[in-house]
Amino acid sequence: MRVLVTGGAGFIGSHYVRQLLDGAYPAFAGAEVTVLDKLTYAASEESLRPVADRPGLRFVRGDIRDPALVAEVMDGADIVVHFAAESHVDRSIAGASDFVLTNVVGTNTLLNAAVAAGVSKFVHVSTDEVYGSIEDGSWPEEHPLDPNSPYSASKAGSDLLARAYHRTHGLPVCVTRCSNNYGPYQHPEKMIPLFVTNLLDGRQVPLYGDGGNVRDWLHVTDHCRGIQLVAESGSPGEVYNIGGGTELTNRELTGKLLEAVGADWSMVCPVPDRKGHDRRYSVDHGKIASELGYAPGVDFGEGLAETVRWYRDNRQWWEPLKASTTPTPPGQASTARTAGAS
Repeated sequence: MRVLVTGGAGFIGSHYVRQLLDGAYPAFAGAEVTVLDKLTYAASEESLRPVADRPGLRFVRGDIRDPALVAEVMDGADIVVHFAAESHVDRSIAGASDFVLTNVVGTNTLLNAAVAAGVSKFVHVSTDEVYGSIEDGSWPEEHPLDPNSPYSASKAGSDLLARAYHRTHGLPVCVTRCSNNYGPYQHPEKMIPLFVTNLLDGRQVPLYGDGGNVRDWLHVTDHCRGIQLVAESGSPGEVYNIGGGTELTNRELTGKLLEAVGADWSMVCPVPDRKGHDRRYSVDHGKIASELGYAPGVDFGEGLAETVRWYRDNRQWWEPLKASTTPTPPGQASTARTAGAS
């Protein structure tokens, strides 16, 4: 079996690759894995170092918008797992062009190549942000898309393209939409690693508005396990929500992070709210649970503690990223959650 993973040097994509090559997914045992990643600021080959010596792994640096390169790496692929995306909400507010080009045009390039190559499954990894904001209850997969940021609008566009390629060309596409991911190897521009690394350095953390925005938190291990279930058994043309089952306000999460590093509320700096900041996200993952047997398995308290320990013990991974990354405007700590880089 040959598996093409786009964005496989980013946060979620690299976790999926490490899990696959470490034998966490028996159905894909012995698979040959090709990672295609542009290595933008949000990706790092260091995230693949734990499995870099595996004979089944091939790394290709390149852009998913390059038709010739995409056709080359797609040739012979049985499964495509498409993580590659621009995913930082605040950067999309500052400038949307890269998001449209990568998330929409890049996905279209991949879909075209997948049709030509006759792949047996194309898993398009998306986000709950495409649904917009919800005051109460949880979104089912059939909920109308109502994105409110340039980032989520670009992901909604790519979702619709993916489903259109199934309807028009018969490409066996599945779309997954996840809630907020957390865990090791997440770029320190995202909320949890930004707050943790700032606090470890004795720096204040920026909390948007009143801190009342609600997010559902999903450990990256659970997310990747859900993706794998869809890759193995998801029905072509279907959408599957993947949730974590732990809803917290940003203020509640901040309190847990302060406690985890032994800091107090003097380390929190309130900042003006983000433009168009969605108030609450919540996905109903009953469909993937009933059809494919998914259930989140990582306890949030344990997962958060393990994540904090990882950042405390792995400064050599995140310090160069913080030093080399052009920051978004002050206080803009994103809670975006989708795939890694490229």
